[in-house]
Amino acid sequence: MACGRQDQNMMLTSKICAAFAAFLLITALELARPCAAEIKHTSIRSDARSLIVFDKFGFEIGGVVELKVSNLHVDPTQDDVQPNLSLMGFFLSTDEVLLRVLSELEQDPQQCILQNPSLKVLTDLRQIAGAGTYNNTYSVPDTNEYTLYFVNCQSNTEVSMNVRTAMYNLEGKSKARDFLPVGQTQLPKLYFTFFLAYVALGSVWIYVCVKRKEITHRIHILMGILVFLKALNLLAEAEDKLYIKSTGTAHGWDIVFYIFGFFKGIMLFTVIVLIGTGWSFLKPFLQDKEKKVLMIVIPLQVLANIASVVIDETGPSTKDFFTWKQLFLLVDIICCCAILFPIVWSIKHLREASHTDGKAARNLVKLTLFRQYYIVVVSYIYFTRIIVFALTTVTAYRYRWVTQFCSELATIAFYIFTGHKFRPVAHNPYFVLENDEEEETAAQEALKDDDFDL
Repeated sequence: MACGRQDQNMMLTSKICAAFAAFLLITALELARPCAAEIKHTSIRSDARSLIVFDKFGFEIGGVVELKVSNLHVDPTQDDVQPNLSLMGFFLSTDEVLLRVLSELEQDPQQCILQNPSLKVLTDLRQIAGAGTYNNTYSVPDTNEYTLYFVNCQSNTEVSMNVRTAMYNLEGKSKARDFLPVGQTQLPKLYFTFFLAYVALGSVWIYVCVKRKEITHRIHILMGILVFLKALNLLAEAEDKLYIKSTGTAHGWDIVFYIFGFFKGIMLFTVIVLIGTGWSFLKPFLQDKEKKVLMIVIPLQVLANIASVVIDETGPSTKDFFTWKQLFLLVDIICCCAILFPIVWSIKHLREASHTDGKAARNLVKLTLFRQYYIVVVSYIYFTRIIVFALTTVTAYRYRWVTQFCSELATIAFYIFTGHKFRPVAHNPYFVLENDEEEETAAQEALKDDDFDL
């Protein structure tokens, strides 16, 4: 019996370690908008997972966790198993402490994780089952970033229950509830500030396009639409975070955010592809391979937005959360790679044309501009997808808003660069370049070099 129980506990420990490793992997891949620990209602049905991850939250001293559990059912999956409710329950832990506890469990596999004194155990299922509907409030004594977990230390059992969670800090003398973590409570002001910046940027763009309407192309109109979609997206996110901060729910602003985010995402990738192909600047049409890129990128952006909505609205407690996170990451990588191909094709086309059509100087300047744009697009993708994540992992939780600031700053810088380089001006070298012999000779010499190879 003792050996059998030891084997069972070793298997359980392995399951818990695997579940937490998967959780850390998904946390490392988390590239969507920052999660807000608003009031959440989670329905768990016939779930045999040994570890279920709920919300992560940055607490100040005196922070509060509210936990309500109802409709609890624990069912054995084998006839000879008698559920032990003391081996199932909720606890709070930091990532560092949980990793240490899991390491200790490998040395003592007979111990249930709930019995470890390093964890802040909230309750086990004995108390919940006896209460019918369990509702309790817990005060967090110290300042740190904690995650709420449910653990099932007994194999061959499935748990069903409805869980309502709420985490918040108490602000100032009035003790007003702040449902945003310490590192995200500044986000409403941050997003609203960038909203104003994009409105100003869009207004300048409209002024330039109207003043020079005779040389304004269709791509300029799409670029202006993109700027205002981005502004509206930021306004919706600012309101979303503001309502979550004060009430714990988004009051419908999350839906508005998803709508504008959906159109903004599609428009961003479309504009990059169209600029990269030279559409409306160099030629009024798209080639078949360029149309195929758009036909791939747009549906993928639709899928990415669906995955983003599912991720935001469900959370890591759902069974398919990891799958949706991996799907979002895969789609995002494919889209980022796909939009680079049209720019590469345009660079190749301009290099070939420079040697054959007798307009080397003009094509050389366009070639230089496309190479600059290619480098900037790659840098933008690299920064917002990799560098920002690296900043998130090394930044203390109470300064997590800095990573969002850096991401938005890089995005608006990318918009400004694109608008400046491809703005409607009469003497933009992208459109016009004088063809005198001296320029042609210099261009031919430059094209002999390998500096323009990617």
